[in-house]
Amino acid sequence: MSETSLITGEDGLVRPSWASSDALMQQYYDTEWGLPVRDEQGLYERICLEGFQAGLSWATILRKRPAFREAFADFDPDAVARFTDDDVERLMLNEGIVRNRAKINAAVTNARATISLRDEGGLAEFVWSFQPAETPAPVTYADIPSTSPESVALSKALRRRGFSFVGPTTMFALMEAVGIIDTHLVGSHRRGSSGVWPLPGA
Repeated sequence: MSETSLITGEDGLVRPSWASSDALMQQYYDTEWGLPVRDEQGLYERICLEGFQAGLSWATILRKRPAFREAFADFDPDAVARFTDDDVERLMLNEGIVRNRAKINAAVTNARATISLRDEGGLAEFVWSFQPAETPAPVTYADIPSTSPESVALSKALRRRGFSFVGPTTMFALMEAVGIIDTHLVGSHRRGSSGVWPLPGA
């Protein structure tokens, strides 16, 4: 695994192999993955997309992201919270998204739960409160866990507040994606770029 975990691209930048073979994945890795997301709408979108990703590849979700944004009112929680059963049936006919009834219903449920969390400081403050004291420093994929004590705790806390499709593995992936932890491989050009975690030796 260590021999193929990192690849130096034609541009001279070092990336993990998952971000090196597909142009869309490379752009996502270079410009978005692991950078801090601290706004309600942004976090709601990523919780929804991570839920839709369960059992599928992230590349599939990324390619469908424009269609998801159109279908779910750009992931405006207030708009999605007003979706009715008729809206769910409409979305089940939308070939541009993942047509899974449970996941679509979860997006609506999670929009309503997001609104309810505003009384506790909001979704962003709530999710970021589970930031650990330290971040992993993986050298290979094998060094990256699929869950953490914090992702387990976040999953339980969100479920208590009415969220669904927020299991510990899904929440660990969310924490990676929005910068709460830094699981960029050591040696990647993105390692330490989020501004959340200091560079080694800094």
